[in-house]
Amino acid sequence: MKTELLYLVYVTILTGVLWIPYILDRVLTCGLLAAVGYPDNGKTQSKWALRMMKAHGNAVENLVVFATLILLANAMNVSNAVIANASMLYFGARLVHAVCYTLGIPWVRTLAFVSGFVAQAMVALQLLTH
Repeated sequence: MKTELLYLVYVTILTGVLWIPYILDRVLTCGLLAAVGYPDNGKTQSKWALRMMKAHGNAVENLVVFATLILLANAMNVSNAVIANASMLYFGARLVHAVCYTLGIPWVRTLAFVSGFVAQAMVALQLLTH
């Protein structure tokens, strides 16, 4: 498997499991019945869980762009060290972003987000100049 496709799998798995901790927090803070229902006056979740929900949403939004670029590169048979390294950078950036967002570390979170954007731009540039 090409490196960029492998890291697309990793990023997709990461994005796909980010919801688990905040749902567990919902069950612990609100109770199982409230967690699976739609209570009008539900208890507020832990602050870290609310931040993780936002990190998950951001990860989903950015996965659309990253996956599209990587799948286009694969379809166009464009594979090189820049795309492979950008894929690894993107995964690392998204992992750091999710952790820092959840823990409330603003500057590192922002740097991680920008790094992920740079990784996407690196892949896009490779496609545009191919």
